[in-house]
Amino acid sequence: MSRGLWPWRREPAPRPVALALQGGGAHGAFTWGVLDELLQQPDLRIGALSGTSAGAMNAIVLAHGLLDGGREGAREALHRYWHALSQQLPAGAVRAGRNGDEVPSLHPAAQALMQWTRLLSPYALNPLNLNPLRGLLEGLVDFERLRATAGPQLFIAATNANTGQLRLFRRHELSVEVALASACLPMLMQAVEIDGEPYWDGGYAANPALLPLVCESDAPDLLILTLNPRVFGQLPRTAAQIQQRALEIGFSACFLHELRWLQQLQSLARQGAWRGWGWRRRVASLRVHVIEADEQLAGLPMHTKLIPHRPFLETLRDRGRAHARQWLAQQGNAIGQRSSADLAALLGSGSLTPEPGAAPA
Repeated sequence: MSRGLWPWRREPAPRPVALALQGGGAHGAFTWGVLDELLQQPDLRIGALSGTSAGAMNAIVLAHGLLDGGREGAREALHRYWHALSQQLPAGAVRAGRNGDEVPSLHPAAQALMQWTRLLSPYALNPLNLNPLRGLLEGLVDFERLRATAGPQLFIAATNANTGQLRLFRRHELSVEVALASACLPMLMQAVEIDGEPYWDGGYAANPALLPLVCESDAPDLLILTLNPRVFGQLPRTAAQIQQRALEIGFSACFLHELRWLQQLQSLARQGAWRGWGWRRRVASLRVHVIEADEQLAGLPMHTKLIPHRPFLETLRDRGRAHARQWLAQQGNAIGQRSSADLAALLGSGSLTPEPGAAPA
């Protein structure tokens, strides 16, 4: 039935969703692709964003882009950010893949420089505390305007380097220092000082933070975009492999802890008399969805997270777009209706998608 025949008929309101965006360095370009596809869905509205590291950059840039041009403005802003990031690579620092392999690698001289980061701190290697990401963000994001305007709720994670505690920065607190703190890898960058306290990458404390999206957002659907694998693979044997695995586990532990908390809280909230009271009703009715990058990022060496090589970023973006398109075709109708992710399976080793007709845990 066309709207022309019935002019008083209103189009359905967009379905609000809260997005949780994991960090992952250059692999965050995969999230860029997913967001690009989500922004093209007129029946979805992004009501809140929680982000860490690269996820924080995606969240901040997207929210700022919405101010100028709505959905298309957000898509263009993400495009500008990731292309500008690729231009920060020094000439000759990267060797492109061979024989059609799109995975880049560092030039031997750049690899040697990276080895020094294991021996010397950034306070010795970079005493002037130069960070090209600062100028990039200052050129693309008007933080004062972002703080002062309405839009999606923003929750940006950073880790207090003195206490190990998570600090969440809301929209009205955002600054270039907050963005840099959320992505501050302590072996490569000096801690970022905010309000007299030093901060490191938010991934040590939340990757990303789910609690604010549950307790402070009113979006009835939570969509989590993950970059870290649920299963890492074979037991590492070499010193380098063990160090890499330890880092991967560290960046996943807090997220899994929050996910388990959410599963248990939902289980309690759905029991009997709890169901209809206050925040319990919110928790019990929250619908959870997950878009994973496991298969699309499988096999990528960890060092590629540090290589924002433009062709590589665009490859990851295209994979993210295609995966999001496939997910929307298979699970998109669940948004606004039911959970499409089984949290118990996510915390175990099973499929994230419930069997048809089964209620997620």
